[in-house]
Amino acid sequence: MKAILAWLQKLENLILAASFIVMTLSAFAQVVNRNFVGAGISWFEELARYCMVYMALLGTEVGLRDGTQMAITAVIDRFGGIPREAVLILGKMVVVAFSVLVFWTSFSLLEKQVSFGQLSPGLGVPMYIPYAALPLSFGIIAAVQGATLVVMIAALFGGKGARAPEGGAA
Repeated sequence: MKAILAWLQKLENLILAASFIVMTLSAFAQVVNRNFVGAGISWFEELARYCMVYMALLGTEVGLRDGTQMAITAVIDRFGGIPREAVLILGKMVVVAFSVLVFWTSFSLLEKQVSFGQLSPGLGVPMYIPYAALPLSFGIIAAVQGATLVVMIAALFGGKGARAPEGGAA
């Protein structure tokens, strides 16, 4: 399981890095064209926007995995011991359930985009490419957070507490 999670993390980081580079270059090119050449090219802006969507959705999983997501811990801080671990596990279960739900329902949205054959106005790419960010990112979120949940439950019953392992923050 660790090998699959490591592979997913590498894929995620590769997509994030590529999206960031493409977004930055296309936004820079758009600004240069608009301000110095006097010709705005719409597909630069559209490409930057689609890259930003991929980055935001995949960045959500990075934040969940690394524990850098903003969290309100007022309820969790009131508990200690097993009740605290149970609340952490319950929270992780909600994240996994929501991610699976969005992952599953995003396929119907993706299927509609494929059947409509709609193209983006600037780039002329099929609209299912930007919409593919939903099943891709929420599939990765569900897989990584689901694995983290399994480790948390195993740690709770193994007597080590439900603290999320390194690379899978609760």
